[in-house]
Amino acid sequence: MAGEAARRRTEDPPVRDPGQYALTDHFRERLVQGGRYLSIDAVDTTIREGQLRWNTTDGWRFARIIDGVRLVVVVCDTETPSPVVVTAWTELADREAARHSDRWDRTDIETIQLRTALSEDAERHIPDRIRPRDVPRPFHMRGHTVSSAPGNGHLRCVDCGGRFRSKEGLDRSHCSN
Repeated sequence: MAGEAARRRTEDPPVRDPGQYALTDHFRERLVQGGRYLSIDAVDTTIREGQLRWNTTDGWRFARIIDGVRLVVVVCDTETPSPVVVTAWTELADREAARHSDRWDRTDIETIQLRTALSEDAERHIPDRIRPRDVPRPFHMRGHTVSSAPGNGHLRCVDCGGRFRSKEGLDRSHCSN
């Protein structure tokens, strides 16, 4: 397989056999973080059955919608000796389908929307996109354990008490706990 991976070109579609993929440390760290809604089984199924697209930023992405939530899996198999899962995330694809699903509760949907907003505009303060989010169940992000309340234009770290209006703000501050 290593020789085959080395001969592959970037434009060649990646393999659909999840058993051939190694997991990067980056992905493993995110897999265990609450509020990400990732599992090995979901990633494997997404690689096997998901829609495959090329993205100029990340490379190859597999995507699959599960009860209104899209799971996106980024893979690479041309720059490494074997194929790897680089990262994965969830994003809201169909709010009504997610809302009516038994899989997601209201806080799950709000958390997914909040994470998406923070990632889409990581460097800028986005109080108007944080303010409507009601996420009482804290989740881990950038070394902090954060939550949000409706009407507040910031995330609050439940450990250090810090208030943040952007993903970059979370990066610049180290949690004291």
